[in-house]
Amino acid sequence: QVLLVESGGNVVQAGGSLRLSCAASGRSFSSSVMGWFRQAPGKEREFVAAIRDTTGTFYADSVKGRFTMSRDYKESMVTLEMNSLNAEDTAVYYCAATNRRIILSALRTPSSYDYWGQGTQVTVSS
Repeated sequence: QVLLVESGGNVVQAGGSLRLSCAASGRSFSSSVMGWFRQAPGKEREFVAAIRDTTGTFYADSVKGRFTMSRDYKESMVTLEMNSLNAEDTAVYYCAATNRRIILSALRTPSSYDYWGQGTQVTVSS
């Protein structure tokens, strides 16, 4: 079994920054994909960023240039540095992972991931 635990969500003013973390335990993630998704009230869960081994890091257009995802293999942890936050970034942020070798086009699809954290709330106040 795999356990993902997010932390770092908070209330922040527009223009501010936050750092989210996701700690993974259980099966090894040495050859897997890890991603961040978010879901705002009344909206579908949407892709934010993902790291795929040997391929690189991918971002949604809405966060490109503002968010940075990184991965610490030794600690089995991923982080999401979020800068220049705005009201549209308000959502519950979820960490996700899979050990399957999914194709690039599937990185942005929630159903491609097998494991999910409980989510952490990010609220950006204007």
